[in-house]
Amino acid sequence: MATMDRNVLDAQVRASVNQKLEDSGEKERLKEFLRQRLVESGWRDDLKEYCKEVIKDKYREDLSVDELVSEITPRGYATIPDEVKAELLERIRKFLAAN
Repeated sequence: MATMDRNVLDAQVRASVNQKLEDSGEKERLKEFLRQRLVESGWRDDLKEYCKEVIKDKYREDLSVDELVSEITPRGYATIPDEVKAELLERIRKFLAAN
């Protein structure tokens, strides 16, 4: 299958899954689960401390929220615990298998 066709198919599948998650209310439940697990794992506190460090190290009068978000986002994604990712993926798989 051509790369373009594969990309279109992937986008269609993602859109379909997203729609099922939204329609059922499962997306909100997954988001709440993720928030809770990130707090429990200490990820949120760690990222908050990193945010404070960035603000302290790069403090300027004109430091924007967008600049701060750009600075912390890569670290945020990279430090999500693998076990939390696995748990979330398993919940999504179970949902899709049941629906």
